[in-house]
Amino acid sequence: MNTQTHQLDTRIILHSPTQTPITIHGQTLTITQKNYTIISATIAFQITPEVYHLLDTKFLFNLKPELRSNFTAGKFLPSSNIQITATLKPDFLPHLTHYLNNVPTYLKNLTQSQPNHPLLSTENWLALQVKQQQTGYRTFWDYLSPSGMNPETIDSKKIKQAIFNFFKDWAQANLDTMGEAAISQSLSEVARGFDEWVDPNISLVTAETISPILKEMVKAFKQLANMSQTKDTEEDYSQIFETIIKFFTEDDWHFSKIKDSPALHLAFQGENGKFDCYAQVIVEKSQFIFYSVSLIKVPKPKRRAVGEFIIRANYSLIIGNFELDFADGEIRYKTSIDVEGSTLTFPQIKNLVYTNVMMMDRYLPGIITVINGDASPEAAINLIEKID
Repeated sequence: MNTQTHQLDTRIILHSPTQTPITIHGQTLTITQKNYTIISATIAFQITPEVYHLLDTKFLFNLKPELRSNFTAGKFLPSSNIQITATLKPDFLPHLTHYLNNVPTYLKNLTQSQPNHPLLSTENWLALQVKQQQTGYRTFWDYLSPSGMNPETIDSKKIKQAIFNFFKDWAQANLDTMGEAAISQSLSEVARGFDEWVDPNISLVTAETISPILKEMVKAFKQLANMSQTKDTEEDYSQIFETIIKFFTEDDWHFSKIKDSPALHLAFQGENGKFDCYAQVIVEKSQFIFYSVSLIKVPKPKRRAVGEFIIRANYSLIIGNFELDFADGEIRYKTSIDVEGSTLTFPQIKNLVYTNVMMMDRYLPGIITVINGDASPEAAINLIEKID
């Protein structure tokens, strides 16, 4: 095995399917030979952010999204050049065979003499790494040895290993958003179904053959990870609901479970009246909510006045608020807490529950007074707050 790096330091103009010339600044060309046969040719070059935008959006140099790994440290900045290394597709390596003694000059001359030469086509190069200062990303091709892409020396085992290593790194990069347990379990599931996506007799490695495989793996992985997360979430909220049940049991409340819902139906007798209560876990919003519902429905002609009463009452409330359903006249008091990422405790539940029922019991006489027409909303509120 013989590897030689040639210094280029020259501007090279490439052609692409977009019909827009792509200008790069060639830095080095590294050629590896085995038994006097070229097995790989890798070019390192720089481009401006504007040129990279074209590569990025048009997938030049075979930069298909599904063949890219995650950025290592944030996105690219618009102010600095971008460094790319790319390897020549095996079919085009023979074009370099007769010019090994003076490759830089050969490439310079091609730009002038044969601008449409296959070596100057972006589609005949596979981007391996794309970097800018401290950030960047790898592509699938960087995981595969040159022999893995050569039809004469192709090894399906190496291809499978490259695919799985690339996919594993992609999955690990999503730990922050998916959770390590979900990642680990989903990777195992994908590994078991690996042969369904990868033909053991694969004989051609191209973006067209690899992209569908990775798309299916990513799709399956996301589904499995989401299922795992959903299961974990349901288990978490099941624990929250059990905590709520335990609280009301130990606090000597009588309650009944509401069918097919993480909720309880309770009742409370205050000094000024009796009302229904509901304790509920809202899974999708990560909330525990407690309601006190008045048994008195507000007659339609009185709903505007009671609505004003509620607005005035809510203005001075710190925990919770009154709600009026103008459609049917139902009045309720609501307190809630976000339980995502934390543990719901008995003191928290007690504070929400007893603040709730005390507020409903406190303002209930005023509600009745307004319904009966014995006082204006303002007078009813002033009477309650003056007494307190």
